[in-house]
Amino acid sequence: MTEFLDIAEGRFTESWHVFRYMRSLARLSKPLVAAAQGKAVGIGATMLLHCDVVILAEDAKLSTPFVNLALSPEAGSSALLTALVGHQLAFAMFALGRMLDATDAARVGLATEVVPLAGLHDRAKEVADKLATLPLGSLMTSKGLIRDKEATIARIEHEERLFMGRLKSAEALEAFRAFQEKRPPKF
Repeated sequence: MTEFLDIAEGRFTESWHVFRYMRSLARLSKPLVAAAQGKAVGIGATMLLHCDVVILAEDAKLSTPFVNLALSPEAGSSALLTALVGHQLAFAMFALGRMLDATDAARVGLATEVVPLAGLHDRAKEVADKLATLPLGSLMTSKGLIRDKEATIARIEHEERLFMGRLKSAEALEAFRAFQEKRPPKF
């Protein structure tokens, strides 16, 4: 939130590396396995949309409360999340800040499976090891057919422009200041 406020107030003018990172994830041809626990908020949740296998610990909670912060979806999430869960749930997550627990995330297709926290990393390694035994060319071809990489990158770039515009808006500035001051924003 401090970095958001710095951008909104014009104190941060460097290239924001998180956008480059998200484009890199979208360009990956090899399978990507994620293991997540605890709260995954904003980019922590939307980066999971770029993974081919998502294993969540039972304590995981996913949230994308962009509108509450006067922002807009990022990382291609407006297309990727909507494709997975449908318009109404995606809108509720983006606009109303609806949080999904691990079980609900798996039920709606945001996760491959849910495991006890103690076994999270072992299960992710097991899946990654299994993928490593499969024919790489076939895996990469299959992944390329499942996800349109160029369309995803184009969506990420479009969302980045909109997100940066929202980040510099008066509404966002008020949201960030209110967050830091622990008060409700006045839009």
